Amino acid sequence: MPGLKSRIIYLLLRNRHLFRGKSRREVFDFNTSIDEFREQCERGAAKHTRIPPDVRVEAAGIPNIRSEWLIPASADPRPVILYVHGGGYVSGSCDDHRGIVAKFAKNCGVRTLQFEYALAPEHPFPRGLDEAVGVYRWLLDKDVPPGEIVLAGESAGGGLVLAMLLAFRERNIPMPAAAVAISPWTDLTCASESYRSRNRRSLAPLNSWTVFSKYYAGEHPPGHPLISPLFGDPHGLPPLFINAGEDDELFDDGRKFAEKARDAGVDVTFVAGEGMVHCYPLFAPLFREATQAMDEICSFVRKALDMKLSDETQRRG
Repeated sequence: MPGLKSRIIYLLLRNRHLFRGKSRREVFDFNTSIDEFREQCERGAAKHTRIPPDVRVEAAGIPNIRSEWLIPASADPRPVILYVHGGGYVSGSCDDHRGIVAKFAKNCGVRTLQFEYALAPEHPFPRGLDEAVGVYRWLLDKDVPPGEIVLAGESAGGGLVLAMLLAFRERNIPMPAAAVAISPWTDLTCASESYRSRNRRSLAPLNSWTVFSKYYAGEHPPGHPLISPLFGDPHGLPPLFINAGEDDELFDDGRKFAEKARDAGVDVTFVAGEGMVHCYPLFAPLFREATQAMDEICSFVRKALDMKLSDETQRRG
């Protein structure tokens, strides 16, 4: 049962249109301005972004990709979290995710790299995926061992993390130590029941997923495995942690991918947040359920990296 604090916060978020003087929740269609949506996301983040004082922000210097390091004061200099932002593939930036990713880095105690990939509709698939894979290759070229990297992302970023893993296998790129997908978008055909049964309880604008899917898929079928990793073959993927709120339209996307990966022999941890909404761990530390979920994720990350680093140390010894 969700706690009182989380229920109050969700009530306010679900009715945030009232604070903007609108009587109804926003509905997306193909006339909705993506530029205005991006600006709204940036403005909202600017109001609430707080960088922990013991997290340092540094430019990463990846050629032709805006990117930055978020480095906790106590972070080990070796392992890396490569964080992939969400935003429906049409929005998201280092600016509007800096506060989220900084908290994530601090909680995990691991230096974290975030970056900006090209967005739809100006740059549909496969541009964003190719750029994300390129950033991972950049880390490998900088002599970061794959076993010292964990991928993490939320929403569309969580789906892109899983698509990256499928692309790594196709392109014979070494797998990272593990991956975290928070409320991942894995089915851009938007066919799962949760798109209908949870639509009214979701925080996302109505019909936004169908609009975003069309923009990102472009001329490709939305069921392409590297667009919708739910339809890919997950065998051989590294350990996964997938978290999904039960009141989220994308709940079935995370649950189904986890089940398919587990059936393929992948080590999968799936956590269903009772009464929770989209990407609720990122609300930590606002309420108990978010804090607990973030703690679980960070424990998974640290365990994955510690195991790999221990193995590497033994081999070197």
